[in-house]
Amino acid sequence: MIVKRASVHRSHLPVLACAAALALSGCGLSTAPILDPKGPVALAERDLLFDAITLMLIVIVPVFVMTFVFARRYRASNTRARYTPDWSYSVAIDAVIWLAPAAIVVALATLVWQSTHRLDPYRELAATVEPLKVEVVAQDWKWLFIYPEQNVASVNELAFEAGRPLSLRITSDTVMNSFYVPALAGQIYAMAGMQTRLNLLADEPGTFAGRNAQFSGDGFADQHFTARALTKEDFASWVETARAAPARLDQTAYDELAMPTIGHAVTHYSGVEPGLFDAIMAKYAAGPRAHTGDMSDAR
Repeated sequence: MIVKRASVHRSHLPVLACAAALALSGCGLSTAPILDPKGPVALAERDLLFDAITLMLIVIVPVFVMTFVFARRYRASNTRARYTPDWSYSVAIDAVIWLAPAAIVVALATLVWQSTHRLDPYRELAATVEPLKVEVVAQDWKWLFIYPEQNVASVNELAFEAGRPLSLRITSDTVMNSFYVPALAGQIYAMAGMQTRLNLLADEPGTFAGRNAQFSGDGFADQHFTARALTKEDFASWVETARAAPARLDQTAYDELAMPTIGHAVTHYSGVEPGLFDAIMAKYAAGPRAHTGDMSDAR
C-alpha cells in the first residue's frame, strides 16, 4: 500500500515541475529591480548580495549534498556500507567543521565592513558635475519633493537628470517611513524631527518605481511614487512645466497638503516657501539643534 501511494506521488512530479516552470516564466527582471539595477549604487548592492550568498553556499551546498549521499550510502539495504560503531573522533573532520565556517565568517565580516563604508548613503558620489539637491518629505500617504535650487516642488514624482548624482535630504512629517527606489539604491528611513541622506545616480534615462518600505497606516499600500531619470533637456523642460503650475507651496498650501490622503495625484508647485524643509523638521525637535537634526551627527 505504501509503495502504491509513493508511485502515485512520483507520477505527479512532472505535472508539478511544469506548473513551477510556468509560474517562474512570469517572473522577469522588471518585477525584480534589485536584480536589474539601473545605477552604480544599486549595482554595487546587488553584487554585495551575490557575494554574500556565494560565501554562504560554501557551507550550505555541502550540507545538502552530504545529506543525500549519507542517506543513500547508509541505507538499510546497502550491505557494503562500513559499520564503525567504535569510531569517535577525527582531527581532519573537526578542523574542517570549525575552520571552514570561521574563514567564511571572517570573509563576510571583511566584505561587509568594506562595503558599509563604500556604500555609505551619506557619501557623495564621485562625479564631474554638482549633484542635484532635492529635499524629501514623507507624509500620510504620499511623498513631497522640494527642489531648493529650482524653487519648485512636486508630489509623488521625483524627476532628475540621468548621469548626474542626486543628493537627497529626507525627513518625515508623520510616523517613520522608509524611502526606497530599488532600481537605484537601498532603502533609508525618514523620521520626524531629523534628516537622513541618500546619494544615488541613474546610468540612463528611465522610469523607476519608488515606495515606502515601512508600514505607516491605512494608505501604506498606495504610498508609492515615480522616479524619472531624464535627459538634461527633458529635465529642464520638466522644471519649466513645474514653474508654470498655478499653485505655490507656501505654509498654508503645505498645511493642506499634509492632511492624510490616499492615492494622491502627481502635483507640481511653481514656488516653495524658503526654509520649508527645516521648518518641517523643527516642528518635532527642541533645543539648539532644532534646525539641524542631521543623523550624520549621531553616527
